[in-house]
Amino acid sequence: MNRPTSLRKPRAHRPGLHRHHVVIVGAGFGGLAAARALADAPVDVTIVDAHNHHTFQPLLYQVATAGLGGDDVTYATRGIFHRQANASVRMGRVVGGDLDEHRLDLADGSSLGYDHLVLAAGAVSDTFGIPGVAEHAFGLKSLRDALAVRAQVLSCFEEADARPELIEDGLINIVITGGGPTGVELAGGMAELIDRVLAHDFPRLDLRRARVVLVEMGDSLLASFHPKLGAKAKATLEQRGVEVLLGTTVDEMRAEEVVLSGPLLGERATIPAHTKIWAAGVRASPLGDALGLADGPSGRIPVRADLSVAEHPEIFAIGDVASANDGDDGSVLPQLAPVAMQGGEHAAAMIGRRLNGEATEAFSYTDKGTMATIGRASAVAQLPGGIRLSGLLGWLAWLALHLVQLVGFRNRANVLVNWAWNYVTYDRASRIIPEAEVGPEQVTPAFRSDSGGIHPPEK
Repeated sequence: MNRPTSLRKPRAHRPGLHRHHVVIVGAGFGGLAAARALADAPVDVTIVDAHNHHTFQPLLYQVATAGLGGDDVTYATRGIFHRQANASVRMGRVVGGDLDEHRLDLADGSSLGYDHLVLAAGAVSDTFGIPGVAEHAFGLKSLRDALAVRAQVLSCFEEADARPELIEDGLINIVITGGGPTGVELAGGMAELIDRVLAHDFPRLDLRRARVVLVEMGDSLLASFHPKLGAKAKATLEQRGVEVLLGTTVDEMRAEEVVLSGPLLGERATIPAHTKIWAAGVRASPLGDALGLADGPSGRIPVRADLSVAEHPEIFAIGDVASANDGDDGSVLPQLAPVAMQGGEHAAAMIGRRLNGEATEAFSYTDKGTMATIGRASAVAQLPGGIRLSGLLGWLAWLALHLVQLVGFRNRANVLVNWAWNYVTYDRASRIIPEAEVGPEQVTPAFRSDSGGIHPPEK
């Protein structure tokens, strides 16, 4: 089948001439890194994803809290690669395949052959089987999730303005489960949205009655950070009005309340809340299950030292879908964007080595540090060499890093302008409820695998 030619530069592929074909499933951080690293290789690259855009997931919480619009954190995948002569994009969902035949099957009934395959489908939320989470909580893994959270929160406040007697039933309470970076950033963003923005939008409401509750089963926030940074995050959140419940577990989620247990609550308590957000854990995309490769923890695909799959060396698994070991201590690498990006570059390099008849090499991850923002002018950062930043300095470092990593000049410019405007005015321009969402009862939580081009398991 002939591939379309670029208007800017003819593709190296010619009809009738077979080129080594590399298929990359997933247009996330790892998939983009792999595709870009193959730009000068003598191969044709096809990027497959269920959506036509890349989503900058670290800023989804800002979409959910009305700080940014959806277009600010997404970029059309075809636009990313329109100058890369050997790359093409296929919008489609992978539903299975025959690995022995080097074939992927797509939801539309078509199939896609490959010589090398890079699996980079990311992760989905893991409910850990807790009753009611899948039905009543929102995840935050996709743009759709973030927009749904924003619509839910704004709809609840609109409803409370019309019927303030419902506030006692938890209409404007927000319970966030998970004390990692996503939960901490989301809690800080929600507290700031209520205190600095919605308080002006709804002057008749006593928003001191609104609660933002962050639930963490461990004994500290940001467990992967130094304990001092976790303590700093907790203190800052509490100063901003967030109720932080450590050592607390979610026993059940219901339509309008959360059942919790833990020593701080006298063993068991119920918090009324119409908005419940789940940021407590992730598992690999169902892609590994669909292809019969997910034998690792949390549905991850076990890989060899070079990130290839043992029984199928032509397949590489990277990022959140891979169960890859750190070469230094043998621990499983975390499901973080830098791991995926470095893994994508490594997989591309190993494909190049194979084409040159050379042996592959083991993947070595370089930890460049981790960061989490707590809200306006406050963040924590843990950098190599034992360097730890917090407060305004950490926040400035966080801003700079995320601006650099955003795809596309337009995105960077928009985000910079929005951040500057928010900082100066305390205003958030993206607090729009889509026309289809006219009340909180019509906003549906969605635990689904929206990324990576793979169908979610049926409920």
